[in-house]
Amino acid sequence: MRFAASTVSLTASFAIVAPSLAIDEAHQKKAEVVIAKAITYLLAQQDKASGGFAVPPKESQQPQYPAITGLILNGMLMQPKLTAEQQAAADRGVAYMLSLRQPDGGIYDGMLPSYNTSICLSALARVNTPEAKEAIKAGQEFLKKSQWGASETAASKAEPLFPVPENHPFYGGVGYGKHGRPDMSNTQFMLQALQDTGVPKDDPAVKRAIKFMARCQMNGKTNDQPYAAGSQQGGFIYATGENGQAAGLGQSFAGAFEETLDNGEKASRLRAYGSMTYAGFKSYLYAGLSPTDPRVTTAMEWISKNYSVDENPGVGQDGRYYFYVTFARALDATGKATLKTIDSAGKETDRDWQNDLIDAMEKLQNADGSFKSVNERWMENNPILITAYSLVALQHAAR
Repeated sequence: MRFAASTVSLTASFAIVAPSLAIDEAHQKKAEVVIAKAITYLLAQQDKASGGFAVPPKESQQPQYPAITGLILNGMLMQPKLTAEQQAAADRGVAYMLSLRQPDGGIYDGMLPSYNTSICLSALARVNTPEAKEAIKAGQEFLKKSQWGASETAASKAEPLFPVPENHPFYGGVGYGKHGRPDMSNTQFMLQALQDTGVPKDDPAVKRAIKFMARCQMNGKTNDQPYAAGSQQGGFIYATGENGQAAGLGQSFAGAFEETLDNGEKASRLRAYGSMTYAGFKSYLYAGLSPTDPRVTTAMEWISKNYSVDENPGVGQDGRYYFYVTFARALDATGKATLKTIDSAGKETDRDWQNDLIDAMEKLQNADGSFKSVNERWMENNPILITAYSLVALQHAAR
């Protein structure tokens, strides 16, 4: 990729390089139009004073969320070429993120330290300046120290941690801090950041995180937690406990259902769902797990049986745009243009996931380039956030 002379450019040593996927010319052009409109909308929302996006007024004294700016820049910097105006906007956005660097190495504003830092690092991985590289190095160490079980000392006061042994349900996970426990979402964003910024697959932080991921997978043969005993789902839930007092009880935003276990008996089990399953599957690929590893194969089986681009499978419209990001990143990481799906009757079909996603997202775009809110949960009534999610997902689908 080439950019106009600027402080921002793609850093090849950090960027994810996926195999070229097949996408027909009509869908390529359609995606380019949708992406261009999304960028135009987002640039119109940029805060002129700070260079950030979705920045609250100073008088409100509300915390800033640099992660939203990070998402937007990540999507913008995947463009083959930026205009001078877009380049200047990207420069201002980068400066905004760097202005929120903290002494502990994180990039945040008082709360959600690991979440904000992870997403900002993924964006900075596409920026080739000394300041960005310095921030990346400090941010990597911050995230590693934010893992449960990594250290007896928390990375920041905003992220309280406690030392736990390897057999603890929280071991290897990363959380928001406010719930007193780690979760799949923060952990997968951390692994995304480590992957994007070139941390090796055999790094201890990656290995710790994969242990936590496996405990969020509803696979009784590879998950040692009681809530997964006998489960044959293969998909992922949200966390290994709802809070610090519920370690080992599990948590799923898809609720529970009666499952037929591997011994033929029926029992209530937490239900796996789409966004977390694609996030877990993606993380396994990033960690270098073999395609024949049972954790990988059972996750892919769940994906094959629950394929959809019209909802977040298992939870309906909740988190649909977040789902699009994990869906696109995960399937892009496979390097395959098609995905074999299996319906309830056992019929197999090869789906061109790129074209499917582009078609679905085009229908959701408003005339001004923003995207329609289909559900308010998890801040998905915020047009800037869901348009940022959409931009990243589309960039992966259009590659």
